[in-house]
Amino acid sequence: MMTDPVADMLTRIRNAVRTEKPDVRVPASKLKLEIARVLKEEGFIEDFRTMDDAPHPYMKVYLKYGPDGERIIQTIRRISKPGCRIYRTAADLAASKVLDGMGIAVVSTPKGVMSDRRCRELKVGGEVLCEVW
Repeated sequence: MMTDPVADMLTRIRNAVRTEKPDVRVPASKLKLEIARVLKEEGFIEDFRTMDDAPHPYMKVYLKYGPDGERIIQTIRRISKPGCRIYRTAADLAASKVLDGMGIAVVSTPKGVMSDRRCRELKVGGEVLCEVW
């Protein structure tokens, strides 16, 4: 039984990037689709598509690499966990940037899932799901 589906998604992406796979298959959910949308908007993945032809819906995440094959995602890690949720206010997000602005934090807010950059623009806080750089 899987207790943290978001951590499973991040681990699948991390493992696929380490082995330089072009894509990775992840079980789909609304939250995971929103996380993939944010990663695409911020330029960390190439694209993602949902596949409904199987008994259980899944999505394919197409990974992104540089022109010489270098990894775009260096690190992807879960911050807020089921046993210990981590929340940040808009002021906290403005004060602490991931890798001095080189990375992003994916935040679940009352206005939807978005990057910490977008949270600073809208002056909204929420649960910090993961960090990527």
